[in-house]
Amino acid sequence: MGTSGDATVIDSDQHLLEGRDVWAEHMDGRHRDRALRIEDDEVGNAWLERIVLADVTVPGQTVEVGDRLQRALRGEPPEVHYDDALLPEHWSPTARVAALTRLGVDETVVFPNYGLAWERPLAADLDATRANMGAWNRWAETVAREARGRLHPVAHVTMRDIDWLDAQLASLSSAGVRLAMLAPALVDGRPLSHPDHDRAWSAFVDHGITPVFHVSNVTRPFADPWYESDPEPSNPALPSVFLWTSPALALADLALNGVFIRHPDLRVGVMELSAVWLPLFLQYLDGGYRFHRRLHGASIIDLEHAPSRYVREHVRVAAFSYERPDLLAAQSGDLFMACSDYPHSEGTATPLDDYRDASKGATVPADAPGLFTDNVNWLLRRS
Repeated sequence: MGTSGDATVIDSDQHLLEGRDVWAEHMDGRHRDRALRIEDDEVGNAWLERIVLADVTVPGQTVEVGDRLQRALRGEPPEVHYDDALLPEHWSPTARVAALTRLGVDETVVFPNYGLAWERPLAADLDATRANMGAWNRWAETVAREARGRLHPVAHVTMRDIDWLDAQLASLSSAGVRLAMLAPALVDGRPLSHPDHDRAWSAFVDHGITPVFHVSNVTRPFADPWYESDPEPSNPALPSVFLWTSPALALADLALNGVFIRHPDLRVGVMELSAVWLPLFLQYLDGGYRFHRRLHGASIIDLEHAPSRYVREHVRVAAFSYERPDLLAAQSGDLFMACSDYPHSEGTATPLDDYRDASKGATVPADAPGLFTDNVNWLLRRS
């Protein structure tokens, strides 16, 4: 029996904060000089290698996050030191499991926290990228073992080296890790559907691991000059406005170019990239395909079905309570997953109450098994 009654509730998006030296501690000794670290500046602010401020966030306190960042950028000391604000449940698998009852969920998917910030800054150094991804992945294997099915850690991978990817997926699969974060972006200038990547998609399927897209600092969908006016290096304003663009572009590429046809058991998750765009996207996807076929006289690939059908059959999307997943499902089908984004400031510590209240009581686990259980289980290949 789940914490919310008879239904097992699975949160599709929480975050486990990395320890200061988690990368060095889990990295092959040959590459330890490439390890990322969280270190204090001269006045006591903790930074991930000067890429992003290391910060302990609290659901509902978004303004405070910005205030702390500006304070640090001015060279002022923190009001509360990072280590003093950090609780065991922020980083410890066993402590997070214990916290799930308070949050009202039975199990949760856990993404990295600072892993969302560093992939683009390290893009020019593939060795460092692989080494730090591999270090997090070893920690993810430990999380999976310690949590005994309550936490589902998400690995961090790239298609830039498919031999490396295949080896990582093999190790992760043997440890019970079933999800891996992949950038919804070009891979060294190639689209995700490029034939060179077919071996990578096959590896995901063969090892039983689902690639998932999550908001992160990766290769952007628009040219760099669009972002030049924004001093925020890891989270500029434009990506927040166009949060949906990268996953929409990636899914359209996979559907229109036949990846889902060539890999019929491929499954893809989309987390913390919003969900309200999906119904209109599916309409545009089908309309664009039909228009192109008529105007051009042929398709990129002859699809047996409308491209939206391939997305519906292969993709599940996390939807916050305020996005009204009950209404989205009425338009697009049962494709959505509940999420809290805990412990991020834009997230929540009361997800079940939020879904119930936003829908005036219509969205509860017993009446929405796809949202709260089945769709995440499908990504985890439990069904």
